[in-house]
Amino acid sequence: MRRLIVSAIALALAGAVASPVVLAADAAAPSVQAVTGTTQLPRNVRPSHYAVSITPHADKLAFDGKVAVDVDVLEPTRSITLNAIDMTFASATLTPRGGKPWTAKVSVDDQAQTAVFTFDKQVPAGAYTLSMTYAGKIGTQANGLFAIDYDTKAGKKRALYTQFENSDARRFIPSWDEPAYKATFDLDVTVPTGLMAVNNMPAASSKDLGNGLTHVVFKTSPKMSTYLLFFGLGDFDRATTMSGDTEIGVVVQKGHVAQAQFALESSKAVLAEYNDYFGVPYPLPKLDNIGSPGSSQFFGAMENWGAIYTFEYALLLDPSISTQRDRQGVFGIAAHEMAHQWFGDLVTMRWWDDLWLNEGFASWMASRTTAKLHPEWQTELDNVDIREQAMSRDAAATTHPIVQHIETVEQASQAFDAITYSKGEAVIRMLEGYVGADTWREGVRRYIKAHSYNNTVSDDLWHEMDAAAGKPVSTIAHDFTLQPGVPMIKVVSTACAGGNTTVQLEQGEFSKDQPNKKPLMWHVPVTAQVGKGAVATALVADGKGTITVPGCGPVVVNAGQGGYYRTLYAPKEFQALRGAFAGLQPIDQLGIMGDTWAMAMAGVETPANYMDLAKAVTPDSVPQVWGEVVDGLLGLDGYYRGDAARQATFRKFATARLAPELKRVGWVPRDGEPAPVKILRPQLIGALGSLGDKAVLAEAQRRFDANDMPAELRKTIISVVASNANAATWDKLHAQAKAETTPLIKDELYAMLSTAKDDALAQRALDLALTDEPGATNSAGMISIAGRNHPDMAFDFAVAHKAQVDKLVDSTSSARYYPGIGSSSFDPAMPGKVQAFAEKYIAATSRRGADAVIANIKYRTQVRSERLPAVDAWLKKNG
Repeated sequence: MRRLIVSAIALALAGAVASPVVLAADAAAPSVQAVTGTTQLPRNVRPSHYAVSITPHADKLAFDGKVAVDVDVLEPTRSITLNAIDMTFASATLTPRGGKPWTAKVSVDDQAQTAVFTFDKQVPAGAYTLSMTYAGKIGTQANGLFAIDYDTKAGKKRALYTQFENSDARRFIPSWDEPAYKATFDLDVTVPTGLMAVNNMPAASSKDLGNGLTHVVFKTSPKMSTYLLFFGLGDFDRATTMSGDTEIGVVVQKGHVAQAQFALESSKAVLAEYNDYFGVPYPLPKLDNIGSPGSSQFFGAMENWGAIYTFEYALLLDPSISTQRDRQGVFGIAAHEMAHQWFGDLVTMRWWDDLWLNEGFASWMASRTTAKLHPEWQTELDNVDIREQAMSRDAAATTHPIVQHIETVEQASQAFDAITYSKGEAVIRMLEGYVGADTWREGVRRYIKAHSYNNTVSDDLWHEMDAAAGKPVSTIAHDFTLQPGVPMIKVVSTACAGGNTTVQLEQGEFSKDQPNKKPLMWHVPVTAQVGKGAVATALVADGKGTITVPGCGPVVVNAGQGGYYRTLYAPKEFQALRGAFAGLQPIDQLGIMGDTWAMAMAGVETPANYMDLAKAVTPDSVPQVWGEVVDGLLGLDGYYRGDAARQATFRKFATARLAPELKRVGWVPRDGEPAPVKILRPQLIGALGSLGDKAVLAEAQRRFDANDMPAELRKTIISVVASNANAATWDKLHAQAKAETTPLIKDELYAMLSTAKDDALAQRALDLALTDEPGATNSAGMISIAGRNHPDMAFDFAVAHKAQVDKLVDSTSSARYYPGIGSSSFDPAMPGKVQAFAEKYIAATSRRGADAVIANIKYRTQVRSERLPAVDAWLKKNG
């Protein structure tokens, strides 16, 4: 699954599987007792196959279902317990193979999300079929089977999709809805004639039943976890291409196939790359990517085996509004979900404790593959930002290890975070660099081959890596995955002799909010380089280390920025690097700026160091480095919010720093310009608009009024205008949103209505979000977006209207959605409000999101009071 923060203003702000294979996998499968760690179900019954029949009634938001589950009863029992929620049961029977059915009494526990089937007599161990007739609900948020209503030029339409990760297959099928209970699936559906039904597998048959109904039977799936099953239904078009023996498809609303062509072509290239890399060919006959209007607060795309589900904003490229960043996003998201076809689908973590085996690896694989197949995008420089996202979360007291203990469904939902994704990716990148790319690939291939169609824990991977590398990779891996936190490598001193520089290192721990914390210990692979000389490596253990680097001059530690650690330079060494900054490799410039920012905001060193680096960036620096300057200056500007006089002084400097770069880049895209320039231009325009630059605001308004907006800039220009809108402009945007019939654009416009800085307009957006007008999956996002500029207003509004807002939030996001609305607040009362909300509405075991918001508000408040005076002093000296 690809976790995304859905925002229209990001730029202004970011045949069946061969039977022998399946049968062999089934024969080799260990028992549930052997493979299941944590479980919320009794372990006395194991499913092996589901035959599911579904008849959806989209107009009534309900469906009828029948399922026959082949099960093995492993020990005598009087009852069978499985997962189910929002279901009613008409009948249930248990039939021994070759015997007569036994009637079951059904009791449902909504709180536990279970259904218990009880029998009059004890059921002996053996093979049975559990058959159930039931009815379920179709939701309006992305959980279980759900409906998306969307506008077209022909009027409103409704499509159905499923989303089961992490624990929502139980809304569609009464099932053993845990990753370790793998089984095969047969799905057949009775649907309105003329609509397209989509599943993980191709259709085996389709029969017109008359009366406007068609019966579609799909081929048998491979053995997989319940959360990977998919069903979609709608007025769709499908386009295909072939990659070897695999049919690759895109399935989108009618008339939009052309906008999915880039995703289709990209998927073909990525599948060829993955078949080679993993050494195990993709095993299903087809691989579809199904595009859907709408959005979720929880995810942007989902890796259902053979039927990836992706919201349109992450799949389609509309020529009137899509950007280079969108294009790269489409590729990266497709690459992420396709990596899951191996890491997650073919080999699945045993329980949610090891979710990172899915998400960290898919993130790393997508980044690696994007950089390899599109070197012109220079996305390898984005690795620093990915690491920064992880470290920002990991340096707080509320962090957690990559491998974490999960007990409940809500805890599993909260595990989809920057630690699981971004830290997981960064640690993999570091370990790959430590053992070498070829050795790492050999370890991955060994792991995939050894565990296909089964479940694993992290140590299964480390076992294969140790064998491939011939050295204990697991020692380093355990340090970085089993304990939380960010190592800090201190450059104590450097000394040059005989043409080599000796660097003395100490290992501590970087913390944003625990200055006196006793450091944990890690085995840290450290790299260092002088100039463009050879890169030296060393393993720092037991808190100290020495590394000898060829050449004399300023030393860059973590050269290439592949390590997961902060680097703190002694003052003399930092001054030397600052003087040589313009000549460093771009990736090291980014890494040093990231470390310096983090150290400055945490009070480890002075913010003046970061300001010096921001000033040292030259006009010929790469666009990504200028992008870091943009982010840093916008971050500081946010800390000044509410203090008009000091903010004006800061904005004078920030505008003077960025405006010349925008002038150099220009407002109008040029033919043949590099992709990073295409991304930098809207970053600069959006930043200067946020900083209140009069020239940019005037030009954005002019272009908006004249409808003179290149596609690459349309979102940015509208977002600048929307955030600075008066009532008349807001009304004009609102009218455009209501009239728009393309969901991809319509959703963007409604999101932008929530960005207004004006209090009254923000209130209008909040009120609008509670109506049916924006669309059921847009409203929660509108409230969150309003919370960026008006956190206190939006949080109070959401809590005051909780009964209405609850219907707009998908269940997987509920525990962190409300706290997140207030996360940008500086009000001293906000932590107490969030705490009170959590205590009233969130289970004590599921308050990690709320705790993180509270800790971050307190940290940011401390930054505001204790760090900004040093920035003020620097501005006075350098303004």
